[in-house]
Amino acid sequence: MSETSQQHRARAEWPLWEVFVRSRRGLSHTHVGSVHAPDAALALRNARDLYTRRSEGVSLWVVPADRITASSPDEKDPFFEPAADKAYRHPTFYEVPEGVRNL
Repeated sequence: MSETSQQHRARAEWPLWEVFVRSRRGLSHTHVGSVHAPDAALALRNARDLYTRRSEGVSLWVVPADRITASSPDEKDPFFEPAADKAYRHPTFYEVPEGVRNL
């Protein structure tokens, strides 16, 4: 087996990490993609090299993909139904002062 195919196989066996980038201070982190890495430190370095090559971010998060628990899009209606009766949580009740760019 060639060295290149051995390296590719080793990378394929590494865990998958989901990458989140915060582009500016005060903004939320946004999911930008995934990387394979054997540990968190290398996942962070790989994410930096891949997703912030042009200084696009000020902060990075890497999260093991197998540690993420998510709701199913198929269960959207029953899962989010209890929130429908809490209209006071919607931002329509608040006025944004003039000149405010980020909340």
